[in-house]
Amino acid sequence: MTHHFSRPADATAADWRAREAAHTVYGWQPQALRSPRLFTHAEGSALYDQDGNRVLDFGSGQISVNIGYSHPHVLAAMERQMRAVTYLAPSFATEARLRLAEAVAAVTPGDLNHIFFTNGGAEAVENALKIARAVTGRWKILSAWQSYHGATAMASAVSGDGRRLLSEPGVPGVARFNLPGLWRSAFNETDPEAEVTLALEAVETLIQREGPTTIAALILEPVVGTNGLYTPGTRFLRGIRTLCDRYGILLVADETMSGWGRTGAWFAVDHAGVVPDLLTTAKGITSGYVPLGAVALRPALYEHFRDRPFVGGLTTEGHALACAAGVATLEVYHQEGLIARSAERGAWLLDHLRGLQDRHPCIGTVRGIGLFTCLELTADRNRRTPLAGTGPVPATLSREIAARCLKAGLVVLARQDFIFIAPPLSVPQTDLEDGLAILDTVLQWVDTLLPGSGGPRNER
Repeated sequence: MTHHFSRPADATAADWRAREAAHTVYGWQPQALRSPRLFTHAEGSALYDQDGNRVLDFGSGQISVNIGYSHPHVLAAMERQMRAVTYLAPSFATEARLRLAEAVAAVTPGDLNHIFFTNGGAEAVENALKIARAVTGRWKILSAWQSYHGATAMASAVSGDGRRLLSEPGVPGVARFNLPGLWRSAFNETDPEAEVTLALEAVETLIQREGPTTIAALILEPVVGTNGLYTPGTRFLRGIRTLCDRYGILLVADETMSGWGRTGAWFAVDHAGVVPDLLTTAKGITSGYVPLGAVALRPALYEHFRDRPFVGGLTTEGHALACAAGVATLEVYHQEGLIARSAERGAWLLDHLRGLQDRHPCIGTVRGIGLFTCLELTADRNRRTPLAGTGPVPATLSREIAARCLKAGLVVLARQDFIFIAPPLSVPQTDLEDGLAILDTVLQWVDTLLPGSGGPRNER
């Protein structure tokens, strides 16, 4: 299905930017530095700008558009829903909300059978932690230093990375632990099994010091997202489940990025066979077609609210149009076998990214699972020295890498020393190959920034 969009003859890129600068505000960047590309339409794994240039999206719209852009099955379902009812007050039922709750419960791990819908991932985290505090009567939350859970008050407070500092002083009662990971071990270990053992021991020590009867929940990303795509692993996740059971702490799995087939399973916890008490999700639940998030909870937690209200309602909770998009999106996952495809294409991608690592000394390590992969850049691979901000290399290196990729026809997510490669699960093989060729060329430029390389060559 091909769409053709026209624009007024006088609507130049400069016109758009001037109009936009006059009225719009963008997140996560200084307004003076923004110069966003205008895209008029998108199909599959590609975006098209106002001049008709095709750009591959290996960021999947912030890890959202898992099924690809403009899927006709989802668009048709949304049109049908719009002609019926787009929105009702959340106290009323709609067929779309019922069907989506059933569809989500059918694929979530274990007995996570009860679904509360939100507007996005951060709100899902907020409400999951509110549920945990209400059910347990406790107030503290444990979270990982290597984490990001959203930009709202509680989600930001339980995040571990520096973005939380923008919201401090925030919600009190948060204590943090380190995840295992040998590339940048917090435990000075070189043996993977010993690393996990030390990490679990540290979490239990933290629980004991904070007071087990004060801790409502432990929240973590089963696969860390924008903090470098670390995978804590099966033994660690199972160990955390054991610790939570031992001390009566609820386990919250934040699957906002890692869910919906991104890792080659429906949810990342499935790889470890772990069932959390609450699971938060968003993004891929509608493939980003309409904003929607969700909290899945186990029956024991649901029963707490059978005879008492859950004080967590949202005006657009269970929005009919969003839920209809979600139902259709889940049908696409099933019908097109996208979960298995993610695992298959992901194995190919990881192998070829390691090939790039062999050719480019700027790549320190490659991490990934399914179509959720990451390159970590280093100034010195052996010493694991960070690249951005080292010597003459600007701290804004990631912005320059993303800009060069975009100019060449590829969208990647880049942050600090990380380049994330996460195309839609439906990405054609030819697009995968073309995207990696562009990335290969940009990495050649990054190699020239390394100490002793002689510096970047003059470019024309």
